[in-house]
Amino acid sequence: MGIVRNQSIKNSISFYIGMAIGAINTVVIYPNVFNDYPEHLGLIQIIIAYAIVISTFSSLGIPKTFIKFFPSIKQKGQLYFFSLLVPFFGFLFSSFIYILFKDDIFRVLNASDLLQDNFFYILLLVFFICFYDLLTAISRSFLNAATPVFINEVFLKIYSMSMLLLHWFDIVDFTTFLQIYLFGYFLKFAILFFLQWKAKRLEINFSFDDLDLKELLRFGFYVLIGGASIIIVTRLDMMMIASLLDLEQVAFYTIAFFIGNAIKIPARSVSAISNPLLAKAWEQQDMKEIKTLYIKSSINQLIIGGIFFLCVWINVDNIFALLPDKFQEGKWVVFYIGLSQLINISCGLNGAIIINSKYYKYDLYTNMLLVFITIATNYIFIPVFGINGAAMATAISLLLFNILRLFLIKIKMDIQPFNLSTVKTVLLLSLVFVIINILPAVSHPFFDIVFKSLMAITVFIPLVLYFNLSDDISGMIKDIRKRLLS
Repeated sequence: MGIVRNQSIKNSISFYIGMAIGAINTVVIYPNVFNDYPEHLGLIQIIIAYAIVISTFSSLGIPKTFIKFFPSIKQKGQLYFFSLLVPFFGFLFSSFIYILFKDDIFRVLNASDLLQDNFFYILLLVFFICFYDLLTAISRSFLNAATPVFINEVFLKIYSMSMLLLHWFDIVDFTTFLQIYLFGYFLKFAILFFLQWKAKRLEINFSFDDLDLKELLRFGFYVLIGGASIIIVTRLDMMMIASLLDLEQVAFYTIAFFIGNAIKIPARSVSAISNPLLAKAWEQQDMKEIKTLYIKSSINQLIIGGIFFLCVWINVDNIFALLPDKFQEGKWVVFYIGLSQLINISCGLNGAIIINSKYYKYDLYTNMLLVFITIATNYIFIPVFGINGAAMATAISLLLFNILRLFLIKIKMDIQPFNLSTVKTVLLLSLVFVIINILPAVSHPFFDIVFKSLMAITVFIPLVLYFNLSDDISGMIKDIRKRLLS
């Protein structure tokens, strides 16, 4: 248990440091560096988006397959050989498709000249992302999850910030910047490879004799389809904006999306705490405990995510006032993305409940349906509403997706996460929104953000305590107050 706790603490530290650096990069540095050429920022984001999607398919679910079967397979060297070979052939297949059908791919994607000229970088990233994910799986299998998290969340973002500053101060031109920026993905792969090699965790036996290849490939395929669905949905809006609009709009969307998507971050800790408890409850077939966890996760995430969404939305004009003029058109992207994430987290542990139950196959079915809905809504709304349409598509897709899962859990298991506290929370958030909007604005946008956010939290927390919306949050607040007073 000490190892788990130690790794969890290290992961949390790396994650929050990375989140802070990522916020500085995305909201402050990116818009100023690329103010004159926003299409360059769009190019970077679209290259990474395509690389992540293609690498997901190229790896064929191998990282999760490795983690699942590592404890049970005695001939580890054979598992290593299999796990290296499959993504390598996946990468070769992707490269082969690109070489043969390059012009057709560009035509289907409606790729700009800038993207076409730099498309080959995507293939290079695919290789390093594939094998970095495999090395991450190896590290996690040896109960060391903190190292790859630190490299990805902290090292890579500090490296990216450094390269951005070089370009900002005209020390390097954009072509050189793009090369050294993307070189970071090779660097993080090389560092993790060296650490695994030094720890003597890499061994290869050029044989499959003791492996059940059918079982490995079947599991990998299931993981691939389910995982790819989520990856595609998280990147699809950006890719379709590049195809249906242009790379400049990708840049504007990226900044606004980051601001709106931040709504879900504070609620992640609730999910991280609840998931292990849920798995244990399913093991014991304790439906009463499952229902309790379902309700608690919903209301806790609604309260935490709700006040965060409120602070972002009441300050959205101030936030955009701090950005360069070109990047100030994403206000409604923030609203729709923030609202979609608030809907998503307020539905609690519906995904974890499904995947831990005997109805786990419905997780795959609903994820695939989410992909189709997302594609359809983006095609409908982007040509009409631009980047706002992409955000609207995300909100509609996630709303329908969660409604479907809620009905599925209600029909199959006769439980649902909402109660009177849910209604009270929504009403109180609305009341706080009205109250804060009545207050006079402070002269400078930054100080107005701080003032309004503090006032919103100051008004909302006593209401949460007074109406006892959540026993967990009320207990946590009272505990913090006691410690401060003592």
